[in-house]
Amino acid sequence: MNEEEKPRRSPFIFFAIILIVLSLSTVALFQAVTEYLNGNFGVGNSLLMMGLIGLAASAYMLFQTRRGMLKLTLENPRVSTTIMCSKCGFKNIRDFHRGDYILKEAEPCPKCNEKMVIASIYREVKEEKS
Repeated sequence: MNEEEKPRRSPFIFFAIILIVLSLSTVALFQAVTEYLNGNFGVGNSLLMMGLIGLAASAYMLFQTRRGMLKLTLENPRVSTTIMCSKCGFKNIRDFHRGDYILKEAEPCPKCNEKMVIASIYREVKEEKS
C-alpha cells in the first residue's frame, strides 16, 4: 500500500477521552453499589445515573469514531488521458502518467505513424450507491 492508500487513523486524543470517561463511569458505578449497600439511596441513585450516562457517552463516542474512520478512508480516483491523432482521427485512452499535459506530443499513431497529441485529461467519477 502506498502512503496515500493507507486509511487515516483517528487521533490518539479521542481514544484517551473515551478511556477516561469509561474509567470514571465505572468508578461511579462501583461507588453507587457501595452507597446502596450503606443505605444512601439518594447518593447511590446520583452515582448510578452518572455511571450509566458515562458508559452511554463513551459507547457513543467509540461508535462515532469508528464510523468516522470508515468515512475518512479515501480512494484515489482514476485519472485517464485521451490521446488523439490530428491527421487520421485515431483516439486512444490510457492511464494518466506524471508529466502529461494537454497538447503535449505523445507516441506515434499506430495507423498513420504521425505524432499524436494529448487532447484531454480527466478523472473518472464513480456514482455513489443510493
